[in-house]
Amino acid sequence: MMARRKVALGDLAERIGITPANLSILKTGKARAVRFSTLEAICKELDCQPGDILEYRAD
Repeated sequence: MMARRKVALGDLAERIGITPANLSILKTGKARAVRFSTLEAICKELDCQPGDILEYRAD
């Protein structure tokens, strides 16, 4: 979604108020959880829905 919107990781991190390192963890799928407020901020900034950026994977 970031590529579609042509938004760099650092720019998005700054806009939503989290560190680039934490956004990178979310982007690479290494996060164990995400706050709803963070998810809301990402969706608002990228003009998308949570389903556009989240994927369920069975372990």
